[in-house]
Amino acid sequence: MSTIGFVGLGNMGLPMAERLIAAGHVPVVFDTSEAAVAALAAAGATGAASLEAVTASAETVFLSLPTPEVVLAVGRAIAAAPGTVKRVVDLSTTGPTSEMELAETLGGAGLALIDSPVSGGVAGAKKGSLAIMAAGPSPHYETVQPMLAELGKVIRVAEEPGKAQVMKLINNICSAAALAITSEAMVMGAKAGLDPDVMIEVLNAGSGRTTASVDKIPKFVLPRGFDFGFAIALSLKDIRLCLAEAEKMGVQMMVGNAVRTLFSITKAEYGDSADMTEIIRPLEKWAGAEVIGKAAKG
Repeated sequence: MSTIGFVGLGNMGLPMAERLIAAGHVPVVFDTSEAAVAALAAAGATGAASLEAVTASAETVFLSLPTPEVVLAVGRAIAAAPGTVKRVVDLSTTGPTSEMELAETLGGAGLALIDSPVSGGVAGAKKGSLAIMAAGPSPHYETVQPMLAELGKVIRVAEEPGKAQVMKLINNICSAAALAITSEAMVMGAKAGLDPDVMIEVLNAGSGRTTASVDKIPKFVLPRGFDFGFAIALSLKDIRLCLAEAEKMGVQMMVGNAVRTLFSITKAEYGDSADMTEIIRPLEKWAGAEVIGKAAKG
């Protein structure tokens, strides 16, 4: 196996790196959190004290970073001192504009970019069941496809980097909209005196079934844990990226704009690190009703 690097060991990056270790790789890992690097080193990775230490030995470098700005900064640093790197696999959600800029930056240094955002949350990262949208040139894509397959189901979207980012933004706006409308509906039902557990059972047996009714609300809202594992600030970032790209294309997203409003209100009230499932909390406050499952009631 060629040496791989992994930069960004947050909520998503750490379990994805662990999946690569379980597949037999010994990635050279780096993060600004020394504790995260130490945890991966204990699991079988090679800890690096700097990005330069990663690029000095890795042919393929995976990125799992929080914002487009951070991704571009890391990409510029790699392009400035590529070392042994031949290709970069970006697992982050940056939006197509930033991703195409990253491709141009890396291309100037003779490096290929595989645009590979993922969907499925922390649980999917741990299980290796992520949906991976990939766009990138052959034969570099063929080189990394088996590695990506260790993380989940790989679907090649296109040859050109940036196209997978469009697909990811489409996926995320659909997911956020499903959570928003299902949260509103659950609050309405609670206000009317319906049992939240029964409501979920009915929705999932009927045409109202969504990813929110199947997963997020029964597992993270009804128990009142609000611990799905994806911060509201990051979710709002994805929504804004999607709406910005849609506006550039001349595509109207009226529902998407309403979703952005609810996520923005939640972020302002509960902070950047609030869980995305907490968008139901301002709805509950306004309605004077809470969506509480039997388990949370004891």
